[in-house]
Amino acid sequence: MAGKKEAVMQPRLKALYDNELRAKLQAELGLKNVMQVPVLQKVVVATGTGKKKEDKKYLEIAKNTIEKITGQYATARIAKKSIASFKIRKGMGGALGYMTTLRGAKMYEFVDRLINVALPHTRDFRGVSAKAFDKSGNYALGIKEQNIFTELSFEELQILHGLQVIFVIKNGSAEKSKALLAAFGMPFERDAQEKGAK
Repeated sequence: MAGKKEAVMQPRLKALYDNELRAKLQAELGLKNVMQVPVLQKVVVATGTGKKKEDKKYLEIAKNTIEKITGQYATARIAKKSIASFKIRKGMGGALGYMTTLRGAKMYEFVDRLINVALPHTRDFRGVSAKAFDKSGNYALGIKEQNIFTELSFEELQILHGLQVIFVIKNGSAEKSKALLAAFGMPFERDAQEKGAK
């Protein structure tokens, strides 16, 4: 019918946060106001190229990885200053790496797949570090190889590279942000080991 809007499916993790986790976190953290509850604001997915900055095939695979796993265009990372020892010139782009920033539905869908599909594919996985929070409560997760992502084909895994995922959290602190990510199912080291021991 004309003028009638179709119902938009809300990502599973976003619905879980809105309907259950926000109230649960408010009670657990002893917060007086629901507006003080930590909330995921954005997720930055990036990769650097290091010594492979001249290798076109490597650059193509690095860019393709980010675009495939996030469903969003990756932008080139540009050098802000020259560093002679690394053969980097100010303004040099592409060769330094690629990144994309996720918000809204795409962000929640990516985090859901990362926690529930990709991380369990990590070889000898013992959980992620619980020490990678900054003073504002943002969390940095390093991934050694992109082969944990099922979206990538066999050909796209012939050249392996690492990734960094930054979780930017509003109203965060190390304690509050860890509680939020743990509520989403993020397997932190000690928690993962205790679960395995039971």
